[in-house]
Amino acid sequence: MKARIFQPTRSVMQSGVGRSRHWVLEFAPGARRDIDPLMGWTSSGDTQTQVRLTFGSKQAAVEYAQEHGIQYVVVNPKRRKQVIRPRGYGENFAYERKDSWTH
Repeated sequence: MKARIFQPTRSVMQSGVGRSRHWVLEFAPGARRDIDPLMGWTSSGDTQTQVRLTFGSKQAAVEYAQEHGIQYVVVNPKRRKQVIRPRGYGENFAYERKDSWTH
């Protein structure tokens, strides 16, 4: 039983960092998925893929995995570079603007 410990990325509909500070322990699939011939749905007999545990810190998730004898891999998040312009959006409406602001 292998697991992955990671910090989930934010939703595409989300501009802030809310709900992205926790860590998740998620189990790898143990059996392959089968396709139902009648309905076309995918199913699996492996119930561990439905388990998704959340933790407040990476250390807590690692300790949990070690206590329960779970093999794990830690995937560290990639930090994105902040895009901050020197004056930003407000520069469009500045009174000392040299050229006219039109669409």
